[in-house]
Amino acid sequence: MKNYVIKGNICYSKTSNELCIVENGYAVCENGICAGVYKKLPECYETFPNYDYTDRIIIPGLVDLHVHAPQYSFRGLGMDLELIEWLNTHTFVEEAKYSNIEYADRSYDIFTEDLFNSATTRACIFGTVHVQATHLLMKKIENSGIKAYIGKVNMDRNSPKSLCEKNVEQAFYDTEKWIMESQEFKSVKPILTPRFIPTCSDELMEKLSILQKRYDLPMQSHLSENLGEIQWVKELCPNTSFYGEAYNKYHMFGNECPTIMAHCIHSGEDEINLIKKQNVFVAHCPESNTNLSSGIAPIRTYLDHGIKVGLGSDIAAGSSLSIFKAMTMAIQCSKLRWRLVDKSLTALNISEVFYLATKGGGEFFGKVGSFEKGYEFDAVVIDDISIKCPQTLSVRERLERLIYLAEDKNIIAKFVNGRNLFEKVK
Repeated sequence: MKNYVIKGNICYSKTSNELCIVENGYAVCENGICAGVYKKLPECYETFPNYDYTDRIIIPGLVDLHVHAPQYSFRGLGMDLELIEWLNTHTFVEEAKYSNIEYADRSYDIFTEDLFNSATTRACIFGTVHVQATHLLMKKIENSGIKAYIGKVNMDRNSPKSLCEKNVEQAFYDTEKWIMESQEFKSVKPILTPRFIPTCSDELMEKLSILQKRYDLPMQSHLSENLGEIQWVKELCPNTSFYGEAYNKYHMFGNECPTIMAHCIHSGEDEINLIKKQNVFVAHCPESNTNLSSGIAPIRTYLDHGIKVGLGSDIAAGSSLSIFKAMTMAIQCSKLRWRLVDKSLTALNISEVFYLATKGGGEFFGKVGSFEKGYEFDAVVIDDISIKCPQTLSVRERLERLIYLAEDKNIIAKFVNGRNLFEKVK
């Protein structure tokens, strides 16, 4: 059913500073697209089926711009390490297990089920280097109804042999084979995924650039996350003046190649200018940045520059799939940056992080992340009535409380592109 009305406390963003709330209003879905939000339902929609969620909170589905599916199995471990040591000690050891398709099947079942039950309706997901396991992940996410970009990881240096491509030609063949096999999916699309420059040779990046142009694919990777990593890139790529150029010289840094770069914590002025100029999306992952002692990203600077920013859980450097948690940590980290680093960068607020989690990140998928007319109809319904309190709260206060309490467990319905994924008994 793609034509219907949902009734409740509708909350959505128009801009980063404009949080719209219509109390016990109506959001109309017509052929999977939002036909508007109304305080009083127009007569022309009165014949549409009505999901009545009176006094519940209804928000656009949340968007996770950066998550590593194979790492979900060891979330919450190794958080006393910094990035490179953490990768070598935990991440690469775990990802090597996905050569075993039975292990991948069990692990991805767990990841997919928990993502399905979260407030996330769209995600950009890293797999592993393994073609078969990545295809299996895509199939599971496709069957869940969640819309996603999923990438087979590419890496051929500075990594365990078990995770390195056999050679560049084989990597090119395997990646193209995976891209072709991915055409069977409708809700899940392939995205080129060089892990990051330290693990990708020039020859491999050249081959991926060929595939990008041949199949008109987007790309996701990591950028300027850790000071040691940035120095390493300078040594590996002496002919580039900053990290982003190591991607840009292969024409995989925005413009015709829609690009997500996770972190961007230590990007300098030249890198920031290139990010803006070429419409690169920044995936802000505040919990990950804290856990791995990477630093505090200057998100206020990016917003002031008009850079496209969304939020990421970054499992397993982040411990939770909850984008609500990413929202609260984005605020908290921005407060620390303001207090300890740069008092000219004011802290983020609830309206801004709600925008980043919905319309801001959703823009990577098109017209996604809002209940404005013409947007794809993604919605999450949350029953916060069970959260006991003695005072009477406004809808805005209730939404703020939901964000800070990360109340994914109170979700009672979820819609993606008009499709009702589930509805729990209210």
